Amino acid sequence: MGLDATPVDLGRYGVWLRHQDLDEDVAAEVERLGFGTLWLGGSPSADLEPVATALAATSRLAVATGIVNIWAESAEEAAEAYGRLESAYPGRFLLGIGAGHREVDGPEAVTPLRGMRDYLDVLDRGGVPADRRVLAALGPRMLELSAERAAGAHPYLVNPAHTRMARGVLGDGPLLAPEHKLVLGADPEVTRRQAREGMSFYLGIHNYAANLERLGFSEADLADGGSDALIDDLVARGGPEEAAALLRTHLDAGADHVVAQPLPGECGLLGSLARLAPALIT
Repeated sequence: MGLDATPVDLGRYGVWLRHQDLDEDVAAEVERLGFGTLWLGGSPSADLEPVATALAATSRLAVATGIVNIWAESAEEAAEAYGRLESAYPGRFLLGIGAGHREVDGPEAVTPLRGMRDYLDVLDRGGVPADRRVLAALGPRMLELSAERAAGAHPYLVNPAHTRMARGVLGDGPLLAPEHKLVLGADPEVTRRQAREGMSFYLGIHNYAANLERLGFSEADLADGGSDALIDDLVARGGPEEAAALLRTHLDAGADHVVAQPLPGECGLLGSLARLAPALIT
């Protein structure tokens, strides 16, 4: 459907890592394992230095931000950095931007939707094409904006049911690249505990909680680190084949590109990806 919405060759599967965990060796290993795109999260700065590090260490890997925070980072600086990266590494970078979290980033005078429109206006003036950017979008209005003003959407902390809804809002053309977490391991109780630990930060964030409630989860599901049902729906667990099967359900639900985020577990971040890759990438 929407892989053609951007000229950046994302491939079918990507990896989401915090930019704080990135170095040249990590980027090179993600490429060696066969993933198409490395998504750098943890709110990278508008100078996009971590992106430059990843691009310099690889030859084919696409790199995307997941995401640059519009409240914290200058759109003018992001546009300038995009221009430098496009000149040095043409066609390999996708700029992901998002409105972040009000309780973390502080109150703003404008709504997230208005703030996003204003940021996109600056990117337009700075020469960042619409097909070289994606929006962190969960609700219908931000998804609609993703289709209007960007290549598409990069929803974070979502399940296949959200992917199905998002595809319905976006229509067939725009890119849909959801993120899904994973913890590999043989013991289901251990992996569920590790998943719950990795999820603890997100369930207290208003926009994530509101989105999960839209998807049918209750306040009880969000309490105490998340119910078993919520954890099992949002974190792929078990062996590599089991986790890969759950990640593929996003494709069945309408995703174009699925972004796997390994949580800390018995294998470590790169160890988890090394085990997952043969089962996922065929």
